Amino acid sequence: MSVFRSAGIVIFLGAVVGLACAGDTPAASASVQNVPLLPQQFAGWQMQGPAKTSADVATADPTNAAVLREYRFTDFASATYARDDGRTLKIRSARFADASGAFGAYTFYLQREMAREQIGDQGASLGARVLFYRGNVLVEALFSQETAMSGAELRELAGALPQPRGNALALPPVISYMPRRGYIPNTQKYAEGPEGLAALAAPVSADIVDFGTSSEVTLGRYNTPSGEALLLLIYYTNPQVAIEHLKRIDPLHQQAEATGVSSMATAGQFFYKRTGSIIALASGPISDSDAKSLLGMVNYEASVTWSQATENRDMHDLYLLVLNVLIICVVIGGLAIVAGVAFGGFRILMKRWFPDKVFDRPEQMEFISLHLTETIIEMPSPSGGESPEPRLEKPS
Repeated sequence: MSVFRSAGIVIFLGAVVGLACAGDTPAASASVQNVPLLPQQFAGWQMQGPAKTSADVATADPTNAAVLREYRFTDFASATYARDDGRTLKIRSARFADASGAFGAYTFYLQREMAREQIGDQGASLGARVLFYRGNVLVEALFSQETAMSGAELRELAGALPQPRGNALALPPVISYMPRRGYIPNTQKYAEGPEGLAALAAPVSADIVDFGTSSEVTLGRYNTPSGEALLLLIYYTNPQVAIEHLKRIDPLHQQAEATGVSSMATAGQFFYKRTGSIIALASGPISDSDAKSLLGMVNYEASVTWSQATENRDMHDLYLLVLNVLIICVVIGGLAIVAGVAFGGFRILMKRWFPDKVFDRPEQMEFISLHLTETIIEMPSPSGGESPEPRLEKPS
């Protein structure tokens, strides 16, 4: 009975350890989402009254609710802060499922005339309005009176924002392929769905991109010797999917060359190429050589990373299940080895320190013995002569 009780304890401990190690499960992510978005105070600013919170995307932005929903919006919070000198600060914050959603929303609201700011992961300002994101949280701040310390105060706020863990901090890989040379600041955009693509006035339609294949889109504007160009990158899950979708662009390009009118580009003809899992398109009133030069700076490089985000939630859950099962098996095996070594070592030490007192005591070692032995009996000779051969008898 004690053996079964010990096994039950071992299994229970293994299950507890396995559940504790499942820190990236959806339940754990949900607990992170329950953390308040905005702190009560920071850098001398004190929140006035309770913060207004909502999980309704229309509360955050009723006009662009569909776009925020594609970025996997989760909840919203707004509050008004005040200082002792009478200044006020209005904060609006939106939380997303991961950093990709916050980055996409940041690029969506980013204006070309804004000035870059070193706040959070990325930030920009226009007068008293400051926009930045950190992790999976997007923040818009509006000062009643801007000062030289406004940036430092918002940096302290950024450090107080709740942050996700694991893959939720990973940015979309496609943005790393945008060239640096000739890039016009604050023009990069990122879309994860058809609503976001349409809002960005991209030179391609959602049918061509096909977001049902977990594709992602980023675009930016570049200065070239012949004019301003728009570069768009479509990122697919693997090169085979990119090859299939490239076939949708070929007929449109042939039609544009034949008629001189492009149904995809906003101005002039468009140029395109595929590199690995990326389809790159350049459009605008630019020369052929400038377009090819711009496309030449986009080169796909396959890499294996542990932090790359994945959209396949089922595979993610299966991975966590297998990982937790392996952890439980390792824990149970380790505890069994430790228990065996401990029991065997304890028995050896007890026999050495207390011989015949704890283990192998005489009263425990006795057993029934029949004492079965053979006895030789010599028979006397009746004539006094030589005795006959002895015979063997068994005791009665």
